[in-house]
This record gives sequence, structure tokens and C-alpha cells, in this order.
Amino acid sequence: MKLESEGQSRAEKSSSSSERRPRVRRNVTVAIAQDICADRYPSGSPLPRENDLCELYGVSRTVIRESLKVLESKGLVRGKPRVGTTVCDRDEWNILDAEVLDWMGPYIKDFDLLGCILEARRTIEPAAAEYAAERASAQEIADLDKAWRQMRDSAGEPESFTDADVMFHTVLLTASHNQVFRRLSSAIHAALQYALHASNIAVENREDAVLVHGELVEALRMRDKAGARECANRMLDLAVRDLAAAEKAIGRSK
Repeated sequence: MKLESEGQSRAEKSSSSSERRPRVRRNVTVAIAQDICADRYPSGSPLPRENDLCELYGVSRTVIRESLKVLESKGLVRGKPRVGTTVCDRDEWNILDAEVLDWMGPYIKDFDLLGCILEARRTIEPAAAEYAAERASAQEIADLDKAWRQMRDSAGEPESFTDADVMFHTVLLTASHNQVFRRLSSAIHAALQYALHASNIAVENREDAVLVHGELVEALRMRDKAGARECANRMLDLAVRDLAAAEKAIGRSK
């Protein structure tokens, strides 16, 4: 019984350690990433040596190495033998990654990412809406209608509204039945989530957005290609307005 008890105790300690360790690594990864985003470690500059990072962040070399691997996989840093780890240029960062977007957080205005996402949507969504009016299946139109109803019913709840808003635009790109647009949908999902959330929490009245999304669903149902494109452009005009409010709010929070 004693041996069994000791074995169980070791197993529990091992389990506890394995549960804590990823959390520790994530915290350190976030801390280093946010220091990079804040230009504490500017692009092109070397990170401190591993031993110095251990001292700065209060963790072991193993945790530091694992964190640097995560950051390297997302394009923030690059490690070279006998050279060390260097911060990559911002153009190399995977800015469509959900974690990278979170790390950029309050510094996102410095990257003009919200404006870049809007430019991409200006190029893609009107065409996708026009194609969807011609090609969308009955189920895809039903899915868009469902997302629109969720937006309508949660207009006073920014988080739920954003979830429904993101779903709407994801389904719209899929309903275009354009393989490139479909791929772009998955690629920009995290960025779209961030952009729409920033816009939705910055404005108090979402009735205009609800109205035009509903009109787009109706245009698709009527197979009205010109009407669908016009609705998409109106949605993006609203997005310009909301983006200005979002950037103003981000500026205040900084």
C-alpha cells in the first residue's frame, strides 16, 4: 500500500506539473510577444540571451526555449546558431493568427491592421456577394438568414453580435462558390473577428448594420446580383464609419 501510495503521489505531482507548465509557457510567450509588439525589442534587434530572459521572466531555460519556438513559428523571431534570436520585421509576422492579434492588442493601431482588413474586404466582399446571388445554395442562404437573425436579436450584446457578424461574412464568402474566396475566408477569420469586434464595441447603435445585412440576405434570396453587390458596398461604408470610431476608442484606451 505504501508503494502504491508513493507511486500515486508521484503520478499526481507529475500530472500537476504537466498542467502548470503549459500555462507558465503561455504566460511567458505572451509577455515576450507583447514586449516585442510594444517595441521593447524592436524589429531587427537581438533578444537578450537565454539566461537573461530566464532572469527577466522568472522561468527556466526550457520554458524560454519553448516560448521562443512558438514565437518563431508565428514569424515574430528567428533563431540562428551562434547568433542568437533576433526580432523579425513586422512584415514577416503572421498577423492573421488569432494569438498574434491578441498579442498586438492595444498596439494594433500602430500596425494599421484594421484599415488593411477593411481594404481587403472592399476588394473581396462585393464580388463575393454578387457571385453568391447567383450560386448560393438554399442551405447557405438559410445559414446567412440565421446569422442575420442572431445579429438582430443580439444587437445590444457586442460579443454575441460579433460572433453572428463573423459567421455571416464567413458564410457569404463560402456561398460565392469561389475556391480562392473560400480559402481567404479561413485565412482572414481571426483578423475579421478582431476587426468586427473592435467596430461593434465602439458604436452604440447597430441598427443600420442589422438592416443592411438583412437586405443582403433578401437580395440573395431574389438572386439579385446588382442588389447584393450594392448591399455589400453599403455594409463596407458602415464599416468605414465604425472603423473610425474603433480607432478613436483604441487611441483613448492607449
